[in-house]
Amino acid sequence: MGKNVITIPASISRITAVPLGTKQKRKVAAYARVSTDHEEQLTSYEAQVDYYTKYIKNRDDWTFVNVYTDEGVTGCNTAHREGFKKMVDDALAGKIDLIITKSVSRFARNTVDSLTTIRKLKDNKVECYFEKENIWTFDSKGELLITIMSSLAQEESRSISENVTWGQRKRFADGKVSLPYAHFLGYRKGENGLPEIVPEEAEIVRYIYQRFIDGLTPYKIANELTAQGIPTPCGKEKWSASTVKSILTNEKYKGDALLQKKFTVDFLTKKQQINEGQVPQYYVENSHPAIITPEEFDFVQSEFQKRCVKPYSSTSIYAAKIICGDCGSYFGAKVWHSNSKYRRVIYQCNSKFKGSHFCTTPHLYEPEIQEKFLQAFAQYFSQKDVVIKNCQFALNHLKKQESRKAELQDEFVAVNEKLKEYIQHGGENFDALNAKYEELSAQLDAEEAAEFDRKRRIAKMQKILQTLKKTDSVLETFDESVWNAVLENLTVFHDGSLVFLFRDGTEIKV
Repeated sequence: MGKNVITIPASISRITAVPLGTKQKRKVAAYARVSTDHEEQLTSYEAQVDYYTKYIKNRDDWTFVNVYTDEGVTGCNTAHREGFKKMVDDALAGKIDLIITKSVSRFARNTVDSLTTIRKLKDNKVECYFEKENIWTFDSKGELLITIMSSLAQEESRSISENVTWGQRKRFADGKVSLPYAHFLGYRKGENGLPEIVPEEAEIVRYIYQRFIDGLTPYKIANELTAQGIPTPCGKEKWSASTVKSILTNEKYKGDALLQKKFTVDFLTKKQQINEGQVPQYYVENSHPAIITPEEFDFVQSEFQKRCVKPYSSTSIYAAKIICGDCGSYFGAKVWHSNSKYRRVIYQCNSKFKGSHFCTTPHLYEPEIQEKFLQAFAQYFSQKDVVIKNCQFALNHLKKQESRKAELQDEFVAVNEKLKEYIQHGGENFDALNAKYEELSAQLDAEEAAEFDRKRRIAKMQKILQTLKKTDSVLETFDESVWNAVLENLTVFHDGSLVFLFRDGTEIKV
């Protein structure tokens, strides 16, 4: 007797588990996204929302849930797409049966993100429909088509990213400067598209620089700005030391611009990395109006360098100025009898009682420091004409060294061109050319190494000249600005003698 096979037809959907032929209204949502904040894109965005709202509501077999949206964000990943993430969460919670979107590229330009999300939704019985490609994810061919289309969208995104990056680097190479004006203190975008100074904000920048020159730390300056109720560049109430430091070290405040400090590592994640030589940088001099003079800026950088040698933390103008003659540490403020009427502030070596051998240098009182400085400055001022002459001579010598670097660079370029010509067309004296190339390369390396120190010394000389030229007579009372401008440091010795070292190298013992 032969076998008899009876076919039992499927009665429920293998995806939704709903009986076949059942007419059930599906809960439908749509997703709309534009990737830029341009006005024409926002118009498109509003049109998408209006279109899908009407499209869903006009179907009798669909129930309108919502149109989820994201404006001005990239489709390369889903990390910061709040509308998209809310839609997926609602779908997984059973609030949505079907998601409609314009195309695969609107959903995601990252193949992995796209497939991962679609599979997660499919496992939870939620279908997606991509209108432009006419793809339904419950269709057997849906995943294959989505893989192909997502890959194409990802490649398109990579191509766009490369074009944008090329455009940015071309602008950098042309010396075109653009600032993040919304979060940049002191400048706004001018009518010609270039940075222009905001006077009231520029005063805050100058205040920050002056307080640092007065001896305050970025932390103390931040506290002062917060106490004065001055908002940060981002509009926050509380300033941080890092924000102050970024202003003090940003070359744009002296009218120059270093371009391409960071670069994008991955077009998918948009992760950026500090440029440490991986891609070219461009330094544009006099690119826009300066808030801080180059001399003041260089002076501040030299102070940063000096303070980093022996770290300190102080709100006092004497910080990083007074040095122990025994161990070389800085003096710091100490409070005696802090809770009584005999309260006194003294300055003593920060390492006085550290280690097995105590420092023998005496402590100092603030009035004593100021009186001794006035005595030293009186002697220094008596040599005013000689000091100005020596400073001017030193400045001229240092600037000649700067011109020597420019000459070396020109000579190096010329030799390099000759070497290129030899490689292409041949010729004689290759060994001589190569030897000259190596010699100039070594000289330029040495000049580069000496450049920072030279700038620091130039800044010091200019600060002394500026201060002495506007000081008409010997100081009768202590002046903080003069103290910070002309004095390099003060060394205290065990016998109580003080040696004042001025920024031009003059030493005076009192």
